[in-house]
Amino acid sequence: MKKITAELVENFLIVWNPKDGTQLYKTGYYGKPLGIPKPKTFEFNVPLILDLMEGLYLTENKIITITQDTKKINQKTLLKKARTLSENFDQKYAVYRDLRKHGLIVTPGIKFGCDFAVYKHGPGIEHAPFMVSVKKPEDEMTATEIVKAGRLATTVRKRFIIATPSQDKIEYFIFKWFKA
Repeated sequence: MKKITAELVENFLIVWNPKDGTQLYKTGYYGKPLGIPKPKTFEFNVPLILDLMEGLYLTENKIITITQDTKKINQKTLLKKARTLSENFDQKYAVYRDLRKHGLIVTPGIKFGCDFAVYKHGPGIEHAPFMVSVKKPEDEMTATEIVKAGRLATTVRKRFIIATPSQDKIEYFIFKWFKA
């Protein structure tokens, strides 16, 4: 695949060339086509919007290059910007990278009150079977918070997962709810 160019605009990356955007979307459901909240097909004729986490991952994997005002932006600059916009970005990115490395499709999970919605096959093909919240190993989580997350996950038919990245590994705690 040829290297694709994305432009940093405010807090997002835009792939202006629709063919390049379509190619990125096809290869791993990266980004969202502008104005198309739930694409029904891989073919679209609009720019593709990427978030900074996707952009960092794609840059790291040498799939895209990033520009701003016609100047090339390096990974270090993109990482610095992402850290200012997202609390605990490094931990979230470690989990994002690990999930992607294992062949899963990762999208923002804000509408589920978590960090990521995770798919085995992709949006439009299935509903995301997992919702993932990233916590530091030293973070505390009350029983009430776990019950709230579990109730939400059950309501939207997902498994609730807490991911805790540390120096050398990421642990995943999957909660399964059942009726007594």
